[in-house]
Amino acid sequence: MAEDWNTYRTRFLVRARQLTEPLAFTDPLGREHRGRPGDYLVQSSEGLLRIAPREIFEDVYVAMERKTERETDRQTARETTRPTARKAPKSVFRAPSSEHIRTASAAGNMHI
Repeated sequence: MAEDWNTYRTRFLVRARQLTEPLAFTDPLGREHRGRPGDYLVQSSEGLLRIAPREIFEDVYVAMERKTERETDRQTARETTRPTARKAPKSVFRAPSSEHIRTASAAGNMHI
């Protein structure tokens, strides 16, 4: 599974990463989720995780632009040369807990 989370938008902002291997987990509400390579692991702003099939995800969500390292360095340099009245808001996204996530075996992912 890709390590970097990207931010996507539709009506709501979500973070997602595309699966590179089968994944199965049970969420805190007791629901089982299964994904195949190419599907997306999606994290809502409340921190809940779900699997979205690739076809649906790519039809519904639009990727937000990511700043390049150079743009981030320039922004940091500007911020350090002028005083700011307040700190930037913290992200509403929490890192997902890995206690409910496990890699599914290829055979285990074939159940429908």
